[in-house]
Amino acid sequence: MTDLNRLTIAGARDGLRKGDFTSAELTEACLDAIEQAGALNAYCHKTPEKAREMAVAADSRIAAGDAPAMCGIPLGIKDLFCTRDVPSQAASRILEGFLPPYESTVTQNLWDAGAVMLGKLSMDEFAMGSSNESACYGPVVNPWKVDDRQLTPGGSSGGSAAAVAADLCLAATGTDTGGSIRQPAAFTGTVGLKPTYGRVSRWGVIAFASSLDQAGPMTKTVRDAAIMLGAMASVDPKDSTSAERPIPDYEAALTGDIRGRRIGIPREYRMDGMSDEIDALWNKAAEMLRDAGAEVVDVSLPHTKYALPAYYVIAPAEASSNLARYDGVRYGHRARLEAGDGVVEMYERSRAEGFGPEVQRRVMIGTYVLSAGFYDAYYNRARKVRALIKRDFDQVFADGIDAILTPATPSAAFGLGEMSGKDPVEMYLNDVFTVTVNLAGLPGISVPVGLDRQGLPLGMQLIGRPWDEGNLLNLAQSLESAAGFTAKPSRWW
Repeated sequence: MTDLNRLTIAGARDGLRKGDFTSAELTEACLDAIEQAGALNAYCHKTPEKAREMAVAADSRIAAGDAPAMCGIPLGIKDLFCTRDVPSQAASRILEGFLPPYESTVTQNLWDAGAVMLGKLSMDEFAMGSSNESACYGPVVNPWKVDDRQLTPGGSSGGSAAAVAADLCLAATGTDTGGSIRQPAAFTGTVGLKPTYGRVSRWGVIAFASSLDQAGPMTKTVRDAAIMLGAMASVDPKDSTSAERPIPDYEAALTGDIRGRRIGIPREYRMDGMSDEIDALWNKAAEMLRDAGAEVVDVSLPHTKYALPAYYVIAPAEASSNLARYDGVRYGHRARLEAGDGVVEMYERSRAEGFGPEVQRRVMIGTYVLSAGFYDAYYNRARKVRALIKRDFDQVFADGIDAILTPATPSAAFGLGEMSGKDPVEMYLNDVFTVTVNLAGLPGISVPVGLDRQGLPLGMQLIGRPWDEGNLLNLAQSLESAAGFTAKPSRWW
């Protein structure tokens, strides 16, 4: 029973229903794995007693025949989700000690479905980063390793990706503002789904950039992503951006039949400096989909080259607005004041001590682009570019394309510390293939397809039509099946 933590959601669901094991046993296997994996630093707040209580309750539901698909499944929760009476601090010192008196809609949906919370997972501070090195808890380490070189699991959902890849949970929640689910999934050989904006409630998720943020599942397989999305998604009156659309049965959409589907290959994504391995894998993935019966055609997304600069104007602008509420008054870190200090000094010192360098950088950029005299030159222009990027996608889908295939990242996972001290723009380039999806509000999924010459996982991204996650998941499962990716990191921790 000690390997139960290696199960998928689908495998665990079936085993629980047949009585092969209990949720309590499944949860204990995950808790044991977590204790043995301290070197990965994936969990920032563990909740073993809560997990055991929830597992016992889940077993009672299963015994009574009331077992939704996620019932009894142990999960890790990204530290960006507010969880009642459990520390929720977005990996930032400014929210140290914050215990929400409420539950985010996503996590409440999961608990209502009988899922079990193992604890909170580390991340880049306020979800701002691509390497999980900006967390106040210290960096998360990728379970994949090359020689003695420690690698990033990606970001910002790096703790979630590392925990899923190392079997420290059966699945995890993530959030994606510019690629923060899909990039770490690609770096760790896992599946990461960013749903259509509005499909999953943002209520109770600590905000980074409100028009871009979207929660989604991080799992071991595409089927698991379909199952978990069905539990996470809901129409939520507490979130004004939640779409009033029915939630389909995503698992039922996994028919395996993609004959006649049209897959677009955007010529603008073949960028200078992209590795030969990524390019070769992209061509191989396209061939896999073609062999499965899809038609693969070239398409054009002409405004792609403006996506990264537009994103890094819009996202920091929204962040500077959202993070203005953290001032050390009602909760979180408050600086020690000196004689004669007033409220302004308290604000300044609390924020300077509470926010890390990357958050400070983005807040300052955002404040600058929203300031008088620069609003039109930067922020309004970026919003217009965003509209053009969305129009590109709308045109491609109007021409009969069902999904778009691209790389998920420009490289495999890089070493921890390798980007520190360099121009921050080099780090931002990790989002080059993913930010367009957030700007256009589309669903996107990263699927592991192969290994590079160092033996590290590489992922491919499929971008779908808005609200068409079922078709996107079916295509992703077809790619997953053809790729046959079963590699796991060697256990060194």
